[in-house]
Amino acid sequence: MKFEAIDAKMRKNETLFDQHVLPDNYIIVRLDGKGFTKLTKESLDLEKPFDIRFHDAMVATTKHLLTVGFKVLYAYTQSDEISLLIDKDDKTFNRKVRKINSVLAGEASAFFSMFFNKLSVLDCRTICIPNIEMVLDYFCWRQEDAHRNSLSAYCYWTLREKGDSYIDATKKIEKLSTAAKNELLFQHGINYNNVPSWQKRGVSMFYKRIDKKGINPINQEEIEYTRKEIFLDTELLIREEYREFLLKIITSG
Repeated sequence: MKFEAIDAKMRKNETLFDQHVLPDNYIIVRLDGKGFTKLTKESLDLEKPFDIRFHDAMVATTKHLLTVGFKVLYAYTQSDEISLLIDKDDKTFNRKVRKINSVLAGEASAFFSMFFNKLSVLDCRTICIPNIEMVLDYFCWRQEDAHRNSLSAYCYWTLREKGDSYIDATKKIEKLSTAAKNELLFQHGINYNNVPSWQKRGVSMFYKRIDKKGINPINQEEIEYTRKEIFLDTELLIREEYREFLLKIITSG
């Protein structure tokens, strides 16, 4: 069989299950650490429940993903996950799902691995979002998930430090209400309201227009100009204020 015939046949097999995100739909990509529980417990000496070095690694990885060719309107990271909102008009890789997943997972895994010099893997899923309202729902959902997990983590590790076993600590907090968890921490000298915002709600990144001053290389005169730079938001708003903030970011992007 001639090369051209084999080539055509193989390429058909490669694309048999290709999916594309439909036009006019937003793309949200969520990346999660694969086996990060083992990584953080056995390979990395991290503080509990949150470690600033791990947080810095996730922030740096997220920032890197904003520079790899996609038009990212908004990025959010908490714990070991990253969410990227890609513009609905972005046509990178012809919006092919397997390419989006493989490229972003590869970029994130490689960058994070270099940060700690430890083999680390992040997996990736692509989510098709048809309207802005659902985009707002998604990021509010992820922020609330971060808050719930953060509060539980503080309770768990507080009990472990006081001598409880893994099983006992888990049982004590699994049925507690939010108010009861806050009270548990308060009884052990921790006011959860004073915990750093990045530990409770995560952080976000987006491009922001910044006014700059420089020197014209031709006539050496001072000039003013505007450029886009990645802005790190470490004090996220909550609830309706967060939705309003997100809406402005999306519609101005």
